[in-house]
Amino acid sequence: MTGLDPVIHAATRLRVMAALNTLGPGDKLAFGALRKMLDLTVGNLSVHLTKLEAAGYLTIDKTFEGRKPATYVGLTTKGRAAFEQYIKDLKDLIGATP
Repeated sequence: MTGLDPVIHAATRLRVMAALNTLGPGDKLAFGALRKMLDLTVGNLSVHLTKLEAAGYLTIDKTFEGRKPATYVGLTTKGRAAFEQYIKDLKDLIGATP
């Protein structure tokens, strides 16, 4: 075990990764739906998404639906692998506890 990934380990980022991990590969979730699901403010979610995007763990796609801007978020292959490794490391850590 190399230790828990500090990018994912922050509580809000862990919640974001867990929510996005429920999607199929290549699927995306609307920013607003993710915000409501996690009960976060726009600013708080944006900050955490930016950190996860900088790590290469997710993609943020901005587009327009009609005349309104829309933002969609999805895990990258790297992000999905990092989340799976995080869960494995967490289980190893818990299993190592007497």
